[in-house]
Order: sequence, then structure tokens, then C-alpha cells
Amino acid sequence: MRQTHNPPYIKDGDCIILFDGVCKLCNAWANFIIDKDANRTFKLCSVQSAEGKAILDHFNYPTDYYETMLYVEGNRFYEKSTAFFGVVDKLGYPWKMFCVFRVLPISLRDWIYDRIALNRYRIFGRYDYCVLPSADHKGRYIHED
Repeated sequence: MRQTHNPPYIKDGDCIILFDGVCKLCNAWANFIIDKDANRTFKLCSVQSAEGKAILDHFNYPTDYYETMLYVEGNRFYEKSTAFFGVVDKLGYPWKMFCVFRVLPISLRDWIYDRIALNRYRIFGRYDYCVLPSADHKGRYIHED
């Protein structure tokens, strides 16, 4: 976890998941979140969007290539396996049970995460463009008003 003042577009208490909008695996993850997040805890933001790039820039992450999902809570952010566990923990049961793997050393967890992240396009494919949210996803994505 790293801490700073709130990035653009994020208010105290917000739980934001930044994901690669052209990655098929990442889009499946975003749709999973929308489907399983009954309490509407999370908002999503594509890293390719202007908002996503501003948030990445705020945390000194590159805005031209993407190697990790970021999970942001207000002014704190998490990356890689720690981000994954932060999200599934807030989804509650049964998804929270994945947190049992937090006992693994973070270096091992992140190594596994990196293997998937760095090969996601080759294994799962990619879209030629960012997939736009459907009407039933209204309010689930960060966007400029």
C-alpha cells in the first residue's frame, strides 16, 4: 500500500478498480465485479480513458503500457496480488475465501500475478478498442461529467 493525497476523480471512501480496457481477461474481471458486487462498492475505470491516465499519472505509473491492475481506496492504492486480495475481500463470501492465499509471501504472489498479467493478451486475447460499458452498467464507471 502506498499513500498520497486523493488522485483526480476519486473522493474519500471511493473504491476504484483500474483495469486494461482492451484486455479480454481484464474486461471479464470488470464484468465479474459488476455482477458480484451487490453492494455497489466498486467503481471501474479503464486505464486507457482520460480519467484512468490521470489517476495513473498521479501515482507515477506509466500511461502508455499497463502491467498491473490498481485498486484505489481514496488516497491509498494497491497493485498486483495485493490489489486482487483487496477487491475479493470486499466482495464478501464466497469470493473472500481466496484471501487464504495471502499467507504466501508477497514476492511469490506477485510473481504469479506477473506471469498472468504479462501474458494476458497472448493467452486471453485483446480487443482492438476499449469496450464501452452497457446501459445497465450506468454509474459503475468513472467518467467526466
